[in-house]
Amino acid sequence: QGCTQKYIVKNYFYYYLFRFSAALGEEIFYITFLPFTYWNIDHSVSRRMIIVWSIVMYIGQVSKDILKWPRPLSPPVVKLEIRTNAEYGMPSTHAMAATAISFSFFIATMNQYKYPFELGLVAAFVFSTLVCLSRLYTGMHTVLDVIGGALISAVLLVVLYPAWDVIDHLLLTSPFCPLLSIVVPLVLCYNYPKLDYYSPTRGDTTTILGAAAGATVGFWLNNQYTAPVHASKSFQLGFPLITSKMVIVLARFFVGILVVLLTRWLMKNVVLAVLGYRYKFPIRDLEARRRLEVEVPYKFITYSSVGFTATVIVPLLHELLGL
Repeated sequence: QGCTQKYIVKNYFYYYLFRFSAALGEEIFYITFLPFTYWNIDHSVSRRMIIVWSIVMYIGQVSKDILKWPRPLSPPVVKLEIRTNAEYGMPSTHAMAATAISFSFFIATMNQYKYPFELGLVAAFVFSTLVCLSRLYTGMHTVLDVIGGALISAVLLVVLYPAWDVIDHLLLTSPFCPLLSIVVPLVLCYNYPKLDYYSPTRGDTTTILGAAAGATVGFWLNNQYTAPVHASKSFQLGFPLITSKMVIVLARFFVGILVVLLTRWLMKNVVLAVLGYRYKFPIRDLEARRRLEVEVPYKFITYSSVGFTATVIVPLLHELLGL
């Protein structure tokens, strides 16, 4: 199903603002911002955001397919996105992710770095609000979907916050962490709620849990054998960045993103080739790639490799390159 409505853009400022804001709740943002915080800001902040993000998104995605609330009717609204139109509407996972990431970042940094409390609070509120409003502007959600998503995230943050330090400690020190980090997400993905038709929610959920699983194994491995887990000293909020430091930050980011994207491309093709050989289907067969026995291992292995690369391989490469 695609969007066949024609529309005229009357205000290009709002159009580009909210199309950009909508992208802040999608893979392009996750695969850039979350690794950036790990490489350049603070390991502990990044760990907390990734764990909160994965839990919030899993609950949000499953809730969609349990509640089965439809998206807004089109017409009267004009839907500016096609891919997510096959998903149900309630709750808005864009709103959930934006609220979880922005406020978990604010909460995790407010006691570690020197910046005005009000500034951090306003920044988190503006970020999450822009993403929430973008879902209304693009016609993908109702006001209730967005409010419900933001409230669910807020409640989960309140529930998870007291356990942050305990969870973080267990992830870094428990000998069972690598095994549980892989097995639990895989069980959740293979037992995802079944629908009468194909929806990208299961694949998206597998992508998120896979990335978090790979990153979590990386966190544990770093703590056991390689990189220190304390805050990175390369970037301190509240202090002006001199030109040379900014160059290093950008170099880390672009080198890291290049390696992450190459990992995703390589693993995607290798895993699909292996699964295509095992289940006898051509790699470009979209219908075959949507089958449970193909979609879950393909996305989980690909994105767990991405998460592991971002947390282990890229920092080692940074060290090798003197970054």
